[in-house]
Amino acid sequence: MFNLLVALAALVAGGIASIAGFGIGSILTPLLAVKLGTKLAVAAVSIPHFLGTALRLFLTRQHVNKRVLWTFGVTSAAGGLLGALLHTKVNSVALSYLLAALLIFAGLTGITGLASRIRFGRRSAWVAGALSGVFGGLVGNQGGIRSAAMLAFDVPKEAFIATATAIALAVDVARMPVYAASQASQIARVWPMIVIATLSVIVGTLVGQPVLRRIPEAYFRRVVAALILALGIAMLVHPGR
Repeated sequence: MFNLLVALAALVAGGIASIAGFGIGSILTPLLAVKLGTKLAVAAVSIPHFLGTALRLFLTRQHVNKRVLWTFGVTSAAGGLLGALLHTKVNSVALSYLLAALLIFAGLTGITGLASRIRFGRRSAWVAGALSGVFGGLVGNQGGIRSAAMLAFDVPKEAFIATATAIALAVDVARMPVYAASQASQIARVWPMIVIATLSVIVGTLVGQPVLRRIPEAYFRRVVAALILALGIAMLVHPGR
């Protein structure tokens, strides 16, 4: 029954990420944390996150802004490596509370519309990009901060999504070897769940965009924000192990 829930959540997460540019980690990590604990959930979700993000990048690769990728993206990847190293030192309950706080913040700013009004200057955007990478490596949640920071670069919508996807993939490449080195045996033990999540994310990525595009964007973003807020509150109340 739990694996079925994972499949459904991953299907939805893949679809959301195909439009919003993030959402796989925000939705899957708190769900898997119920069963695995946050520490292992972050590492396990990095696999479907990486493969789903790689597929999304392949589909949107012609729109990537290379200048933003090789500047802002490098600082984000460096932050991701640092976050992953910190991840190995922090206990699972502390990670649960941090992830809950990030989800609640992202949910509230999305529901109120504040997320779309936040603007960084170029210098502060670089700092925010590195910070998003740190959170990505630490608790697998980076999309909201990265998206807000990227608004400073004033790129078209298609380039925004494609470049954010490329940067997310760079963060995954930086953080995943650390997870593999520190938690390989634990990750291997939950491989069926990882396979289910990965396949569902891929299907959601492929079929989600044409379906979800029919929903008005403002309504869609608020529904996603409400879902993320609910997950954050649930994790705050029951931080897991």
